[in-house]
Amino acid sequence: MQGEIQPESAASTVEETVANAVAQTEKPPELTEAWDVAVHKVEGWGQTAVSSLPNVVVAIVLVVLFVLLSWAVKSLLRRGLKHTPITKPVANLMVAATGFLVVVTGLFIALGILGLDKTVTSLLAGVGILGLALGFAFQDIASNFIAGIILSFRRPAQPGDLVETNDFQGVVQEINLRSTLLRLPTGQVVYIPNKKVFENSITNYSQLGVRRVDVEVGVSYGDDLEAAHRLAVDAVEALDLHQPDHPVQVFFREFGDSSINLDVQFWIEFGEQSDYLAAKSAAILAIKRAFDDGGITIPFPIRTLDIPSSGGKAVEAVLPSSPGEDS
Repeated sequence: MQGEIQPESAASTVEETVANAVAQTEKPPELTEAWDVAVHKVEGWGQTAVSSLPNVVVAIVLVVLFVLLSWAVKSLLRRGLKHTPITKPVANLMVAATGFLVVVTGLFIALGILGLDKTVTSLLAGVGILGLALGFAFQDIASNFIAGIILSFRRPAQPGDLVETNDFQGVVQEINLRSTLLRLPTGQVVYIPNKKVFENSITNYSQLGVRRVDVEVGVSYGDDLEAAHRLAVDAVEALDLHQPDHPVQVFFREFGDSSINLDVQFWIEFGEQSDYLAAKSAAILAIKRAFDDGGITIPFPIRTLDIPSSGGKAVEAVLPSSPGEDS
């Protein structure tokens, strides 16, 4: 029959339709090539990840071990620094820096295991450039910081010492990483940058535990100098303040305008400024009492006026007259 469709022709028609549809949906050559490259890359990454998985595990374990090691090292170092004269701020800095270096060492080793040697080199170069830039930007802070570390190791003074530096005299309260704190005798606290303390001289009155007291006194030209010498020595030796192993010394220093001046010197045990002031006050009282009992005069300043017998004006003419005399 003419209306019937043969099975062979129907199958052929379906195959042609499918082939046309597939041909229409095929990708362009450029897209196909890009797709193949991406698939190849992903497959390569997957193979690399699988092959390097043991190294990644080893690197992670190594970093964890170095972190635990840094904690142990910091704990041991902190205990050891407690028995050293290093100040607490510097000790904390050393502990933190040591722990940081241990962790960074572990990270660099882990990166080397992963084959990222170039990354390690780049990180080191970046750290160097960053450190150089920060050094130029914060020169004053860095200089005070380094001076504080050096002062903590050299320890020219420690808290509680009476020192004099940069025209300030006071008791050291603290030496931190940036400044030195001095408590003045009047109660104020002065913050002196460590750079200035390091560059200038420091006079430490407490380091040796002893201090010499100097008392200046003058005697009249008409008095016996040997007697004055003996009375001054006996007066100071009678005090319990001076050290017996340092004898009391008296030195005649100069011929003054109205007296012969002498220095009485003796040594005391020194802990704080009040010890020095109390010893000097007691010595002045004892010497004055001994001179009074021995007939030694401590003269007042004397001025001699030379009035010529002729010429000039009379004293009455120069001095102003009182209101009563005018009347």
